[in-house]
Amino acid sequence: MTCRGMTGPALRARAEAVSLAEQDKPIVVKLGGSVVRSPDLSSWLDAIASARAPIVVVPGGGALADEVRACQTKLGFGDPAAHRMALLAMDQLAWAVAGLRSGFVVGATEAELRGALERGQVGVWAPYASIAGRTDIEASWRITSDSLALWLAGRLGARRCYLIKAIARRPQASASAAQLARDGIVDAAFPSMLGETRVPAVLLGRGDQAAFAAALSGTEPYGAAIDRGR
Repeated sequence: MTCRGMTGPALRARAEAVSLAEQDKPIVVKLGGSVVRSPDLSSWLDAIASARAPIVVVPGGGALADEVRACQTKLGFGDPAAHRMALLAMDQLAWAVAGLRSGFVVGATEAELRGALERGQVGVWAPYASIAGRTDIEASWRITSDSLALWLAGRLGARRCYLIKAIARRPQASASAAQLARDGIVDAAFPSMLGETRVPAVLLGRGDQAAFAAALSGTEPYGAAIDRGR
């Protein structure tokens, strides 16, 4: 039967089924490294822990990734080595974040993350095992945890990817990915990754915790919707 031949009740039932299917899709939440080491971390984790939606958290590498950059400058090793070291930094932060809340579990693969969601847990991604050996992901600083969170969202069929940054002021309704990259708020590869995955991305900043928690309980996103822009 086509939608054209459906009656009012049938159309409503179809719409409700689509809505329920959408709610079953996970939400990926990228926690910026500066957020992880800030006093705001606890309130962000509270919002995630109280959500009914299935959630996968992607912590940035934070100060550990910054140390990789500093060591690369001092010692002179190449980007492929730095890429793997930065992934290991994200792995360490994943274990740190998962250790802060009961019901948060580390997953290194898509299968492990899906298993956590099926058990009603919050998955926390440790990306090294999934990313380090891939040849289709550039091993350079152009791709950081921002783009990797989007990549994972695409692989999981996520309905949304939130980027939580320690920024005092963010755009209110929408933001250009290209401009955010130029401003250093997201990595250089983020605009193209956004186009490839086609996962809706939303930017959040300081003070957005309560509204974020409310949004996780419904179907409408909160924050600045990110488009590719110019």
